[in-house]
Amino acid sequence: MNHTPTTVNSYNEWDPLEEVIVGVVEGSTIPQWHVTLEATMPKKYWSLFRQKGGKLFPEGQITAAKKELDEFCRLLESEGVTVRRPDTIPFNKPYSSPEWTSHGGLYAAMPRDILLVIGNEIIESPMAWRSRYFEIEAYRSLLKDYFAKGAKWSSAPKPLLGGKLYNDAYGKNQTQDKLEYAITEHEPVFDAADFIRCGRDIFVQQSNVTNQLGIEWLQRHLGSTYRIHTLKFEDKHPMHIDATFMPLAPGKLLINPERVGQIPSMFKGWDILTAPRPSIPGEHPLYFTSKWVSINVLMLDEERVIVEKNELPLIHSFKSWGFKVIPCSFRNFNTFGGSFHCATVDIRRRGTLQSYFD
Repeated sequence: MNHTPTTVNSYNEWDPLEEVIVGVVEGSTIPQWHVTLEATMPKKYWSLFRQKGGKLFPEGQITAAKKELDEFCRLLESEGVTVRRPDTIPFNKPYSSPEWTSHGGLYAAMPRDILLVIGNEIIESPMAWRSRYFEIEAYRSLLKDYFAKGAKWSSAPKPLLGGKLYNDAYGKNQTQDKLEYAITEHEPVFDAADFIRCGRDIFVQQSNVTNQLGIEWLQRHLGSTYRIHTLKFEDKHPMHIDATFMPLAPGKLLINPERVGQIPSMFKGWDILTAPRPSIPGEHPLYFTSKWVSINVLMLDEERVIVEKNELPLIHSFKSWGFKVIPCSFRNFNTFGGSFHCATVDIRRRGTLQSYFD
């Protein structure tokens, strides 16, 4: 077997991007109502989850998002990036464990949620949503291919997702001073999108899908080569760090001004780039996210950044900060809960492991 050590190689969010996995939206299914959705999803869509969990999202929305994803892939390829896609599988099939039943799954649209790439290793995340339990199936053929080419392939302990993991009293005890989570510390769980990589330093937020036990598991798994730092933000519904806190290049940090209050001291000396308010219209459907999905951008290197083409204030800001902006239509994909960073996972960036902090 011919092993190529550099098949998988990514340590941060900005080294020159050479290969990436881009998600697919076909088969996208409305998740079944659960306390984890109550803790994170926009309230105006709760009735949709309650009434139609397990059914496909509207065909027109899936088609529009697919068109944008395909165009995004063509754009990446035109910039010299190799694009891989997960398998298209139906998610509107019920399944169960001995303790619970789900009317269906979700999608394979957001590889950043389920796969964490650290160096030459791909780690499968132990996600907390029952609707995402078998999502990894869509990526198995890719993972086997990367493993055959020399990558390290790991999986966090598969969670049981039983009743003890969830806080059924969520929302009853929350105060201004104490943030309440929809999950407990019963077993390790995390979404990969709650972690942001800066070489030897990795930043994470505890959230409604990532607990301290999951963070501790990853720190022990990676060992002393890496330092994981847990950050706290002014976000009452935390889930995924990449619409809040985005290191874009050495010395440049993009922040969400509504969520980031105090900048961590280790970023002293960095340029703090405060994102402008999003431009997404109020009537545009966003089933899973706030309008701050606008700052969920993808760096192709330290200068080139892909931004939604309608986010004109953000585009203007990036240009004023010295970046080369590549605009791309992605508003219909935003409907499904993410943008360019969420829709991808870096497989190979041309760079080496470094420390960016004293």
